Amino acid sequence: MLDALNPAMRKWLGVALAVIVADHLTKWWVSSTLAYQEAVPVLPFFSLVRVHNTGAAFSLLADAGGWQRWFFIAIGVIATVIIVRLLKRHGNEPGLAFPLALVLGGALGNVIDRVVLGHVVDFLYFHYRGFAWPAFNVADTAISVGAALLIWDSLHSKSTPSGDKPAAPKAS
Repeated sequence: MLDALNPAMRKWLGVALAVIVADHLTKWWVSSTLAYQEAVPVLPFFSLVRVHNTGAAFSLLADAGGWQRWFFIAIGVIATVIIVRLLKRHGNEPGLAFPLALVLGGALGNVIDRVVLGHVVDFLYFHYRGFAWPAFNVADTAISVGAALLIWDSLHSKSTPSGDKPAAPKAS
């Protein structure tokens, strides 16, 4: 199947696969090392903690009664289809394809958790003097970095409003 894909597409799917593997290796390590809700301080502002998130980012809809699991799986599957189509179309544009591959890998990493476990394993916990950022994981990081890079690319693109590259200046 991969032989039928062009080299650029294979490269970006490889990036997505690397994110999935890193995400699941770290989740496996945390799940086999820490008990549920156990926290291990690493730095004064950072701890490893094992928590299970049945909701979306920041535990949105975590207490929704169970339907949200299938809702977030569906969103992940739809996002996967859209991103793969975008990668096919823009595979030779690294500024667009690399962030899309990060988002794809992160989305699939969390979808796999939701399908297999019914929740997402989060473990990276930043906190300082009573302020805390909700725990997250490698997949969430890939999604966030990919989204930030997509925004950066769109803001720094040299495209004209019609989407065409501007013509090179003519010599006088």
